[in-house]
Amino acid sequence: MTMKKRMLGSLFAGLMLAGNAIAEPLKIGYSDWPGWVAWEIAIEKKMFEKVGVEVQFEWFDYVASMDAFAANKLDAVAMTNGDALVTGSTGAQNVMILINDYSAGNDMIVGAPGINSIKDLKGKKVGVEVGFVDHLLLLNALGKNGMTEADVELVNVPTNETPQVLASGQVDAVGAWQPSSGQALQLVPGSKRIYSSADEPGLIYDVLAVSPSSLSAHKEEWKKVLKAWYMAVDYLNDPKTREEAISIMAARVGLSAEEYKGFIDGTKILTLKEAKPFMKKAAGFKSLYGSTEIADQFNVDNKVYTDKQPVASYIDPSLMESL
Repeated sequence: MTMKKRMLGSLFAGLMLAGNAIAEPLKIGYSDWPGWVAWEIAIEKKMFEKVGVEVQFEWFDYVASMDAFAANKLDAVAMTNGDALVTGSTGAQNVMILINDYSAGNDMIVGAPGINSIKDLKGKKVGVEVGFVDHLLLLNALGKNGMTEADVELVNVPTNETPQVLASGQVDAVGAWQPSSGQALQLVPGSKRIYSSADEPGLIYDVLAVSPSSLSAHKEEWKKVLKAWYMAVDYLNDPKTREEAISIMAARVGLSAEEYKGFIDGTKILTLKEAKPFMKKAAGFKSLYGSTEIADQFNVDNKVYTDKQPVASYIDPSLMESL
């Protein structure tokens, strides 16, 4: 081989390595919530390949997914809008570019036998993971019933432990999201849902949050990720493919399709047309901006972090608007 050919070969190899570095897949963390498990449809049906973007989805427990994002191991993570602020407050900046869904019943306050309403909680113990979304759900429920947090005794319980804590009799009610809320209902005969996110649509939005650096460097690729998402939503909503879509989602979390249908019913997975209005600036729960402002105040009040966050900087509606 001549020196010229050797040099050209080395140059070509170097260019190939550089190309591979540039073409590294977008790394996305997701966890067990129906609005995020729906990504599995896009993965299984090769929708990312169809739109021409390379992605690498990584499955986590929810808190671990946020930790991985904060450690710069992911380009994006599936979070609630309130937790996007919490993650950002630690220095892990993020931008919400997509609303997957809002909780429509899967987040619940579950009362033990004999607790039939929120008003029955006066003077009682409520197990909830303090500072997380179902703590906010509880405060909303109390407020709607003329009560405050001072009217109950909060017991700080990790969400995945709430079913066992309710069953043990240590508390009179728990706040949890699916699957923990459903497990509590099954584990404790006579328990009942006394309030849920269906009573306050928009209290909890579930989103895809991206690091600002990845969004800046790969905006067109992220747009394609959103296109694949809406292909998956269409596949779930189409009567011809809905059963297959639910089976794909159920398999991801080890449940039967029949069991999983109930989880989907408690999650309003949004089409693009349905989601766009929530990306408009407005006060209150009918806007991602308004809901996130409420979550921000909740986080400050509960000393999750000290200073209010610049909510508008956490939301970029431009990619959804461009579709």
